[in-house]
Amino acid sequence: MVEVSNPVEALHADVLTGVPHGFLGRRGGVSTGAVAGLNVGLGADDAREAIAENRARAVAAVAPGARLVTVYQVHSGDCVVAGDWDDAHRPHADALVTDKPGVVLGIVTADCAPILLADVQAGVVGAAHAGWKGAFCGVAEATVEAMIALGASRNRIVAAIGPCIAQASYEVDEGFRARFIAQDEALGHFFAAGREGHWQFALEPYVAHRLALAGVGQIESLSRDTYADEEGFFSFRRATHRQEATYGRQFSLIACP
Repeated sequence: MVEVSNPVEALHADVLTGVPHGFLGRRGGVSTGAVAGLNVGLGADDAREAIAENRARAVAAVAPGARLVTVYQVHSGDCVVAGDWDDAHRPHADALVTDKPGVVLGIVTADCAPILLADVQAGVVGAAHAGWKGAFCGVAEATVEAMIALGASRNRIVAAIGPCIAQASYEVDEGFRARFIAQDEALGHFFAAGREGHWQFALEPYVAHRLALAGVGQIESLSRDTYADEEGFFSFRRATHRQEATYGRQFSLIACP
């Protein structure tokens, strides 16, 4: 189990050098029990005081003094411009963008792929939550278009994909694969044969594929498996397989340079 006295750890992407950002895991928080560590998920069975403290620590580790803005994530392809809403009035969406200094965008994940994007020259950043459904519905493309609407240039946008469930840990059934094949038979190469009637889905490469379709030229994948690394990350699927009553969520944060 994670030691709550550990400092907050933030993974960084080379393509986002110079941009305040971080892909955080579960180390460095005050939560205990099944969500021990830096749980930032409002939907987890955790004390609200602990979640608030963890969120404050996360922001301080990435963009000290910045105002945190998040959305109510629903596995959609929708992106919004960050506003001044509070947690109780978050819009339902799975990505958000900003060109405002002093704002830090936050996305929570627990196996889905977090995407952080930036156009440094334009001073525009974005953050997206890309599970298979959100990616399939175009959340990466929607985030790029929302950034462009704020003044970003498609050919300057760079993106990093943070820790998420790896192909070896992500078993799906034939019906799942059929959705992708029906859209484009070429998407079959994101699936490796598994046990009878099942496949292993490569979420991270698929998200990178969707970013490339959106015109993002520089894409970095951190290739960290949230399912396999119990000490480092929370995982919905791991908790489900163990029949645990709740699971934590980790933050991915980005602010304007």
